[in-house]
Amino acid sequence: MPAVQSGKVLVSGANGFVATWVVKSFLDAGFSVRGTVRSAEKGQHLETVFGLFGDKFELIIVPDITATGAFDEAVKGVDAIAHTASPFHFAANDPAELSEPAVNGTVEMLESARKYGRNVKRIVINSSAVAMLTAKDEPLDEYDWNNGAVQAVTENGAVAGNFDKYSNSKVLAERSAWEFFDKYKNEIGWDIVALNPPLTLGPVIHEVPSPAELNTSTQMMFNAFTTEGSKTGGGHWVNVKDVGHAHLLAITTELPPYVPLSAANKAEGKNVNRILGGYRFAWQDMLDAAPAEATYYQKGRPGIIASRPRHMDPRRAQEVLAIKFTSIQDTVRETLADYEVKGWVKV
Repeated sequence: MPAVQSGKVLVSGANGFVATWVVKSFLDAGFSVRGTVRSAEKGQHLETVFGLFGDKFELIIVPDITATGAFDEAVKGVDAIAHTASPFHFAANDPAELSEPAVNGTVEMLESARKYGRNVKRIVINSSAVAMLTAKDEPLDEYDWNNGAVQAVTENGAVAGNFDKYSNSKVLAERSAWEFFDKYKNEIGWDIVALNPPLTLGPVIHEVPSPAELNTSTQMMFNAFTTEGSKTGGGHWVNVKDVGHAHLLAITTELPPYVPLSAANKAEGKNVNRILGGYRFAWQDMLDAAPAEATYYQKGRPGIIASRPRHMDPRRAQEVLAIKFTSIQDTVRETLADYEVKGWVKV
């Protein structure tokens, strides 16, 4: 399917941490954007942030992304879709609190596009690297699936670990997208690409009145810089602006030929349009990357052992999208500057 070089893009959950940067990336590139929000109140901040773009930015209210026909009106007249709306937190009791909106919201978006998205040529699903995590030793790549989380939730239900509950929701949601596409690909005029970013960090442009209202990933980073104690935890991360730019590139770049999810096979060299990218880190790495003049952050603390996971393989992101990832030093500098402007940390 040819890439989309101009026109209007629908961004679901437009007031989210990642989504606001997705919106900005498209507007900066000359696209028009229609964003979905759950209420008019949720959209007021966005109208201020993106007011300079005039009528190239518009909002549409979708109160419940899981409702039948939720996106029927939203998809009309758009040329591409970036679906980012999905819950992200580690406080669910019932796993369905995460999996039902993740799966049903994805399916409803695709169903609306199938029925009413006559101009749609590409849909980007904002999945997650947690949908790929496995217990293997070699670097993670686009052929991996976190079947362990699905099994853990299936077997343990509400007593499964919170990380497994969230990972399970991302696996099921992304698989539902590929299964939907495989079922209807001969009757629709669009294709799909999934972006699978790890923990997403960086400056905030969505509405956050106080640090207590930060989303899960940004709260983790804020805590790393503002709480006492050892910073031994870690994982994989990527800059939020890179994720926003990746959505733009995923829509404006011609993709390799599609291979059905069931046929994607690393050993046979088959491609599947899932794209992963990011760095591994320990939280102490973030403190160590703070600007030299920020002497009030504890750098290189003796006895702190960095807990870094195995690598993620970024080659597909670099080869297909030609994306360049922001360094940890630039990410920390920009994020701390954002905190300082908001009055959340000392200047």
